[in-house]
Amino acid sequence: MPKLEAIEYQTFEEIKQTTKNGLEFWFARDLQKTLLYTEWRNFHKVIDRAMLACKNSGFEVDEHFVEVNKTIKMPKTAKKQVIDYSLSRYACYLIVQNGDPRKEIIALGQTYFAIQTRRQELADTFNNLDEDNKRLVVRGNIKQWNQLLAEAAHNAGVITEDEFAIFQNAGYMSLYGGLTVADIHRKKGLKKKEKIPDFMGSTELVANLFRISQTEEKLDLEHATSAIEANNIHYQIAEKIRKAMIEMGTTLPENLPTPEKSIQVIEREEIKKLRNSKTKLMLDE
Repeated sequence: MPKLEAIEYQTFEEIKQTTKNGLEFWFARDLQKTLLYTEWRNFHKVIDRAMLACKNSGFEVDEHFVEVNKTIKMPKTAKKQVIDYSLSRYACYLIVQNGDPRKEIIALGQTYFAIQTRRQELADTFNNLDEDNKRLVVRGNIKQWNQLLAEAAHNAGVITEDEFAIFQNAGYMSLYGGLTVADIHRKKGLKKKEKIPDFMGSTELVANLFRISQTEEKLDLEHATSAIEANNIHYQIAEKIRKAMIEMGTTLPENLPTPEKSIQVIEREEIKKLRNSKTKLMLDE
């Protein structure tokens, strides 16, 4: 049976519109129904709060909330002109952030539009980030994908801690030319409780993110039913990524430099910068 989240995500996709130029947008009245608001006047209050949040965040409201007129059918073949809005992905994100938190669909909408907005932000700005912030972004994605991978592996039959350790080793060994998790840990000179991804540069992180995401998808597509099968899939995916890197002539993961700063140190530094920033955002609370 499909997960509730998957069903609702599909709902948000179904009401999505696309311009001739390939730009995505949503109509407010379609979103109103999806978010289970029966009265337009109540939903319009949410839109108003979202508009204020957009303005306070420094964006042009008219670029994200475009007012349009729409004709709707009334009883006895009558028609009525009503106000609607063409909403950007960011506008939808602000709307669900300002919606009724008691509605389960609102929480799912927050996740959906947060992910979609974040993906676009990454596509637009990732190459302009410095190395530390690139590491922060990709490490955050790896944390999310590792949770999905762990769930997919568990569904395939990787149950115990020992089985999961073997499963993880299969991916690392294939991607790192035979080095196990313990080998990589020693090679990077890490302390016992330090995690390998926290001491990867952005290039190494991206290679592992690809390994993790593709393995998760393959486990679901192949409907793996045993730990051995899951291990083989993980190994094969990582092996193909390594072969591609060799063919492209890029530096292999085990030969990439280990950053001096951990992800945790960078996070603390970036948070400190934000707190010391003279520019303060006006929050709609």
